[in-house]
Amino acid sequence: MKSPDSEKARSSLGGRLRSVTLTPPDTVPFGDTDISDMAIGEADVVAADAAAERLAVRAGEIKAEGLLMRSLNLAEEDLGRALVVIVDDRAAHGEDQSLLGPLVGELLEEAGFHVDAVVAVESDEVEIRNALNTAVIGGVDLVISVGGTGVGGRDVTPEATADLLDRKLPGIEEALRSSGLAAGAMDAGLSRGLAGISGQTIVVNLANSRAAVRDGMATITPMAKHVIASISSF
Repeated sequence: MKSPDSEKARSSLGGRLRSVTLTPPDTVPFGDTDISDMAIGEADVVAADAAAERLAVRAGEIKAEGLLMRSLNLAEEDLGRALVVIVDDRAAHGEDQSLLGPLVGELLEEAGFHVDAVVAVESDEVEIRNALNTAVIGGVDLVISVGGTGVGGRDVTPEATADLLDRKLPGIEEALRSSGLAAGAMDAGLSRGLAGISGQTIVVNLANSRAAVRDGMATITPMAKHVIASISSF
């Protein structure tokens, strides 16, 4: 099937060449005659027409190949491994219908992460710490916890996270709260969630509303990419 660009190129060049007076090959002047005054034979028109078609087709192929390679490069971008920990009593017992876990997993995969698992634990400091620590020991590049960052009696995710961190990343914490407020996610703006590095793993606490998750993931992704690259350089 010929592309529109190919047909356009053929029509344009062929039309210009056909407008030239055709002369039998044996009458084409030679010698000192100015070449601009020379007539073009029918065989020349046919050859030029074919050349124009081949050139237009090849140009279309090159453009298509370029677009394909660009899409492959984007699809192959791999930021590393990630794990999601949902901190919620109902989710831990299979009663939660908010689908926050799959949402976080989907957003991570869209960003270029391979999601090892989405796990749910109760709002218990020991259980939360164990889940996060398991992810760190497993060597994931990023672990995202969702929930338990408020001021309620069972909101203990920050306390469970603090002891695991070798270094805090206050810039990420502040960015999450600031962007959360701007997006209208009040729980994100008031979150006590932490962010930091444990071993070679980035650990980030998010609030548990869909707005907080969507805004938080959009904020975290470019920062996590930079931190992972920095950690890997050592």
